[in-house]
Amino acid sequence: MKVLVIIPTYNERENILPIVKAVLSVTGPDVHVLVCDDNSPDQTAKLVEEFMAAESRLHLLVRREKQGLGPAYLAAFQWGLNQGYEVLVEMDADFSHRPEDLVKILETIPAADFVMGSRWIPGGQTLNWGLGRKIISRAGTQYAQMILGFPVSDFTGGFNAWTSRVLNSIDLPTVRSNGYSFQIELKYRALKRGFKSTEVPILFEDRRAGQSKMSTRIVLEAIYRVWLLKLKGNAEKLKS
Repeated sequence: MKVLVIIPTYNERENILPIVKAVLSVTGPDVHVLVCDDNSPDQTAKLVEEFMAAESRLHLLVRREKQGLGPAYLAAFQWGLNQGYEVLVEMDADFSHRPEDLVKILETIPAADFVMGSRWIPGGQTLNWGLGRKIISRAGTQYAQMILGFPVSDFTGGFNAWTSRVLNSIDLPTVRSNGYSFQIELKYRALKRGFKSTEVPILFEDRRAGQSKMSTRIVLEAIYRVWLLKLKGNAEKLKS
């Protein structure tokens, strides 16, 4: 399979080259990396561009301004689909998503339409997380499960692999969510269309360097967006 690992960045100068090198070192020649940078002031993109001269499997997409995680992934998905990649993977730049878990996810993808890295199934765990963060993450998934009606163990998780047939079928240009709710919306759309999914246990470790992008606004967006997804799903059911 032709695989594209997408790493969105904003001010990830300390992490970007180590994570790119780690991903490329544990994967084969058919796995490429796309760094999607939101014009980082710390010149993250410049480091990537310099490294590209020595690494043909590395690509760079620079956007004009910071618009959030969801729009960055949508732009990167479209870039990857246009280039003919068969599997597209979401992965963080800060080593919270481990390259060794990426290998497990890629080994699993032939058996499913999309694969979710999960912190909350047997074998999955978090490291260096406070109690409050664990409660927010678990509660977010349980909230989405209750409202949307699908038994996904890690609805808010962002370490996911998608086949091109899924991404081409879920009407990406109409996705408006960001942050936690972006992950929830993608999974919900795919499940509503009957695509087969599976979850792989991962170890999620708090970032090694740099500043977290999590905020209260992102959490609140997820709370109300879940209801919008449910209402839209009900409306589509009535039309059919």
